[in-house]
Amino acid sequence: MAIITDYWGLDGIIIFATLIIIAYLYMTRNFKYWEKQGVMEITPTPFVGNFMECLLLKKPPAYFLKELYERAKDEPYIGFYVFDKPYLLLRDREIIQNVMIKDFNIFFNRYASSDPNDRIGSANLFFIKNPAWKIIRTKLTPFFTTNKLKKMFDLMLECGKHLDDYIDSLKLDGMGQIIDVKDISSKLTMDIISSTAYGLDVNCFKDPTSDFRNYGKKIFKNNYRRGWEWLAMFFLPELARITKVKLFGEETTEYLRKIFWETINRRMESGEKRYDLIDILIELKKNNSNEEIEGFKFDGDDLMAQAASFFSAGFDTSAVPIAFTLYELALQPEIQSTLRKEIIEALNNSDGNITYDMITSLSYLDMVVLETLRKYPSLGFLNRIAMQDYKVPNSNLVLKKGTPVYIPMLGLHYDPKYFPDPDKYDPERFNEKNKRNIPACVYFPFGEGPHACIGTRFGYLIMKFTLMKLLNKYEVAPCKKTTIPVIIDPAIAMTSPLDGVIYLNLRKINAAE
Repeated sequence: MAIITDYWGLDGIIIFATLIIIAYLYMTRNFKYWEKQGVMEITPTPFVGNFMECLLLKKPPAYFLKELYERAKDEPYIGFYVFDKPYLLLRDREIIQNVMIKDFNIFFNRYASSDPNDRIGSANLFFIKNPAWKIIRTKLTPFFTTNKLKKMFDLMLECGKHLDDYIDSLKLDGMGQIIDVKDISSKLTMDIISSTAYGLDVNCFKDPTSDFRNYGKKIFKNNYRRGWEWLAMFFLPELARITKVKLFGEETTEYLRKIFWETINRRMESGEKRYDLIDILIELKKNNSNEEIEGFKFDGDDLMAQAASFFSAGFDTSAVPIAFTLYELALQPEIQSTLRKEIIEALNNSDGNITYDMITSLSYLDMVVLETLRKYPSLGFLNRIAMQDYKVPNSNLVLKKGTPVYIPMLGLHYDPKYFPDPDKYDPERFNEKNKRNIPACVYFPFGEGPHACIGTRFGYLIMKFTLMKLLNKYEVAPCKKTTIPVIIDPAIAMTSPLDGVIYLNLRKINAAE
């Protein structure tokens, strides 16, 4: 005799059905959470919530949040679910401003997180929690002063020579060649980061298979495992902790640890000063060796995490927007021509020399970069977590402590209320007159408030420098391998072209053109 009936097979069916019902009831217990609070919500699907397409890596999370933003037109916020957990997406810019700036004391931590035991991932400036975050940010800020950026610019110029030598070797006269511009921009930005942050002359153009570049590519490797790991860190940090997700992946973590300590020990032994990030970290190690803040130590992987974060930021955060800029300029030659004219005129006025002050003074170049980051922000959403119960101003909604809050940067950047005809690439949105009419907290490609990216000016500088180096001598145009419109890779949380490539025709222009 079986347990329930006379047949084991029937018992199995009953037990299995019971387990399914229990799981269903458990995974739907929070559904209608937002509806009960008077918040518009999207009807969730049992077991996956509203997140199915992202979980299947069929839709980039930023574009999923953008769709929610557009679906909730005229609403201040909208509720959604990841599995069974309620999340809130903010739409109203004043509420967004409160969360990111005015009420930062309640939303001072990001919801995103990697495994806390992965100190290289969890202790870096992007993921680290308060109060350690505030202290580390304060200590690293001097790396990005104007004087430091000017010194780093000299190193950028040396890296720019690597680019010149490489493109000269391609002999692009006449019809030009089909080039993956994402590959070119990645090599240059990696050279710049390795030089300005680590004090290393990598030259990815001369050695495209260098360890520095190969391990950098593995961070954003396009496969299902890394796709799910990124989703877990940004939307399911509890799962990231349980599964011990490493921000940089297993192999890259070991490589970064090795290269960092080799560099820092060599620098400490020689006493050499390059005034780069390594020098700042050495000073932190010397002056704060006995200090510990909420488990953070100025040594070991905690210290290394700061250098590792700049390594990853330099690889894609600047390289991808450069490639997207070249793509848009290829489709709109009149904009490309206007920008080239500004660049050449500036170079003629400086005897052909690119200088820091020149780059920061070019208004149309600035407009082009700002428009690219509107259409293609590197990370198209932000997230915060309520650290205590919070009554949303001018509403009856109370966010419970621990509620994840998401800000749909991409949705705001494409809202026709703020940016008319948003799908059009139009740098004139950011001329002096129009820029003044953009409301606060609707455009923030590098974040906003105290948590805004510490390397914003450095990122802009890399982008502008690369564009100047390429466009003063070369022309980009669509080719047979150019995907129009560009397809965003759904398997990567960051905004990136499908398969990480953008093919364009690169042609050297004659002086008479």
